[in-house]
Amino acid sequence: MNAYCHLDSPIGRLLLTTDGAALTGLYQEPSHAAQATFGWAEDAAAGALPAASRQLAEYFAGERREFVLPLNLKGTAFQQRVWRELQEIPFGKTWSYGQLAARIGRPGASRAVGLANGSNPISVIVPCHRVIGADGSLTGYGGGLPRKRWLLAHEGALTRGLDLDQRQSDGEERTAAVGAIVGNGAAAVEFGHQAHDVQP
Repeated sequence: MNAYCHLDSPIGRLLLTTDGAALTGLYQEPSHAAQATFGWAEDAAAGALPAASRQLAEYFAGERREFVLPLNLKGTAFQQRVWRELQEIPFGKTWSYGQLAARIGRPGASRAVGLANGSNPISVIVPCHRVIGADGSLTGYGGGLPRKRWLLAHEGALTRGLDLDQRQSDGEERTAAVGAIVGNGAAAVEFGHQAHDVQP
């Protein structure tokens, strides 16, 4: 049985989905994935949703560094390889796209790795936010760069020198993403007041 639930978090409202056994999605709203849940049951007690919600709450509270959950990530064989390797990036660490490509035995496939990374259906738990540019820039993130920056800072991976030059160039995206988060009410207020962003 396909089911879903919502979870408020410091980075905004999250959409969690399950096939009745494993976790199949974790999307940061607003997300087009919400349209795919039409006709599904909204049931926070279904499948892996209770455990995922509990572990995410612990993660955001700073009480958990690893997730122990059944996952069902649907994608191509190449995407599956990338997503499996993403789960090997330790808490508090970052890899470049080139490093990730080398880890799966495809050192020349940084661009393809980046596309697979961007297609990850279970964000945060499968930590695509821990992949950055070779020059230390944050580059893109499906949930928006403010959320990526928050997650890395929360994990202690955002150092003073990381991405400071990127701030000017991503200002437009940052404004758009924060504007989207504000529409989510209380969770947006919590996100807006988290003191995780690194100051120049």
